[in-house]
Amino acid sequence: MKTIFVVDDTKVNLLDAEEALSENYNVFTLSSASLMFDVLEKVQPDLILLDILMPDMDGFETLEKLKSDKKYEDIPVIFLTSQSDAVTEARGFKMGAVDFISKPFSRPVLLNRIEAHLNMESKVRERTEKHLRLQNSLISVLANMVEGRDTLTGKHIERTTKYINILLNAMLKRGLYDDEIRKWNLETVISSARLHDIGKIVVTDLILNKLDKLTVEEFEIMKTHTVEGEKLIDIIIEESGEGDFLRSARLFAGNHHERWDGTGYPYGLKGEEISLQGRIMAVVDVYDALVSDRPYKKGFAHEKAVEIIKKGSGTQFDPKIVDVFLEVNMLFVEIQKEMDDNTTKDL
Repeated sequence: MKTIFVVDDTKVNLLDAEEALSENYNVFTLSSASLMFDVLEKVQPDLILLDILMPDMDGFETLEKLKSDKKYEDIPVIFLTSQSDAVTEARGFKMGAVDFISKPFSRPVLLNRIEAHLNMESKVRERTEKHLRLQNSLISVLANMVEGRDTLTGKHIERTTKYINILLNAMLKRGLYDDEIRKWNLETVISSARLHDIGKIVVTDLILNKLDKLTVEEFEIMKTHTVEGEKLIDIIIEESGEGDFLRSARLFAGNHHERWDGTGYPYGLKGEEISLQGRIMAVVDVYDALVSDRPYKKGFAHEKAVEIIKKGSGTQFDPKIVDVFLEVNMLFVEIQKEMDDNTTKDL
């Protein structure tokens, strides 16, 4: 059964709506926008019926707040209103409302309009899910191409993606960079992180798979994978017209070797000049490099790697992100063990 929120400061309107809808839907009647946002933390509706004229936060302010949050922006909102003038409707539609229903409403009209919009939303959601599957398939192909050429880093992309998932969710729980992260589609951003090393496609195999440490000249060539990654993603954006996930992938690719103190590459960005994607990837990328074996070095123990990350706080890494990493880093060990066990099974 689909869930509908009815938000209105008039008790009679709430009772009328509940009586009209309760046979067909799971109905939450809420007397204010602030109460609605409290409930939204626990329950996400399929549709919101929203009064315009309410004290404290009116319908337009409420809709604006909903649309500014990635978690809620796709919830369809129908305004319930006694104001039926063209200016009010034009403003509502421009802000993202899907319809207006005049009060007092008739039960048949209310039910028919709601059913029409929910059916439409189901079709849109189906198309969106199909698009996401296609998008993730594209990312997988590109990421596998990179990993297939870089034979020395063994499942680096898969591990760092899982680490980012842990770190981002921990940051959200602690409210760290909450305003920015809540605007993201987390699934899209985490998936896009898999393209952070896509620029390695243009680096010669002689350098990419060299068994000894790189020379200064070779390292300078290797460093170009950041800007080459940006260029490749720019081409895909231009050709496909795709937006959010590729823009996020571009930030992961271009910024993950920048340093908090401004001494990183390719641009020498400093502090919060570095994208949040780049600052997060910097921590997990270095951690994975530290604990992983290479032909020219043995991987550090987890505890040693954590200590190195800690020492880099405020110089190489965003200190706030390091603080969260220090709280959740044992979950990284679980990821390593899980992937090692899976590798053993495959053998």
